[in-house]
Amino acid sequence: MRSRWSLALCLLAAAPAAAQPAMERLTFDAAVERAVTRHPTIEQAAAGILRAQAVLQQVGSASFPSVDATVQSTTIGPVPEFGAETIVPRTQVNAAASLVVPLLVPVRWAERAQARDQVFVAERGAADVRCQIAVAAAQAYLAIIAERRVLESITRARDTARAHFEYAQQRLEGGVGSRLNALRAQQELSGDEARVEVTLLAVRRAQEALGVLIAGEGPADAAGEPAFDIPAELLGAEAATPEVSGAAPGGSGGWLLERADVRLLNAQVSAAERVLSDAWKNYLPEVSGFVGPKVLTPSGLFAPARSWSAAVLFSVPVFDAGGRRGITRERRALLDTVRAERSLIERRARAEVRIAGEAIRSNERALAQARAAAEQANEVVRITDVAFRAGAMTNIEVIDAQRRARDTETAAAVAEHELRRARLELLVAAGRFPG
Repeated sequence: MRSRWSLALCLLAAAPAAAQPAMERLTFDAAVERAVTRHPTIEQAAAGILRAQAVLQQVGSASFPSVDATVQSTTIGPVPEFGAETIVPRTQVNAAASLVVPLLVPVRWAERAQARDQVFVAERGAADVRCQIAVAAAQAYLAIIAERRVLESITRARDTARAHFEYAQQRLEGGVGSRLNALRAQQELSGDEARVEVTLLAVRRAQEALGVLIAGEGPADAAGEPAFDIPAELLGAEAATPEVSGAAPGGSGGWLLERADVRLLNAQVSAAERVLSDAWKNYLPEVSGFVGPKVLTPSGLFAPARSWSAAVLFSVPVFDAGGRRGITRERRALLDTVRAERSLIERRARAEVRIAGEAIRSNERALAQARAAAEQANEVVRITDVAFRAGAMTNIEVIDAQRRARDTETAAAVAEHELRRARLELLVAAGRFPG
């Protein structure tokens, strides 16, 4: 009976786990593509473009002709009369239309061009957001691979510690070992078990982070390791670029113009320069034409049934107490701010390319040494274990060798992750990612 209850409890405990869907596994390119097409931030950036286009439509409509129509019904009392004639009927319907044609509106024309620039800025901003989301997804993907590598090394260390503990326990039960040796081996095994659990949670956190970035319904897993192809010119070329972005993509420092953030700032600088250059148009006059037909029914004694009027409105600003000068100063300050930000981004980009290239070379050397150290440490573990089983060493040396092997394998996994991340950072810094 007890076995039946135990079997039933095991089945109930396994039922929720069996009901959970399998975790989706994605390649690196698929994960990045999913992130840049489904992430809500991308949708917000697309909405920003639509908003800028709507503003352009609103601003542009002010420089085109407009037609308005009105209908008014009026009832009065008493009705005025002159002799036997009614001067104004008791009820009249007045229908009028107006056509306004902007003839000379330089400020509105300038605002339309400025709004068109803002559409371009919004498009560049969406590209920059897309790049940021792609980089975040790539980093989450690499984090899964790194945590899994660490998990593999710790799992191997745990298995080695378990084998050593089982051997120590057998010796203790056979009367040839000591309880101290068994406790030492068990302590090492317990510590490795705890590290495995912590690393498993770290892997799950990274998977959940990737799932959020790709707008999935649950966590996502990495299906394979990405291959970052680094062009030779990025590793060997110097990162010197002109202070002001303007070089051709194929020329010296052309990679700088491939960065999404630099393109965004270039668009913002161009837009600010146009706004400042259009400041003088605030001093120009405006000319508009007006034509308005009118229908009155029934007509009055002194008011015709049909009439029309036309006018030309000429307006010129004369005195505004310094308002236009203040607007010009504000626009110049905005341009200086954007230019300074672009200069900062360009210097930072050159530094990122230099340090990323150096990081690749340094991490390649470090990875080679870390792998060699891991192989040597594992060999030490094997030799020490053989010597311990032969009675030439205590298990203190075995446990110490196991710890060193675990630490060196973890260091090798970290070095692999740092090299992958350095390659990604170089591609991002040079504007080559996402492609």
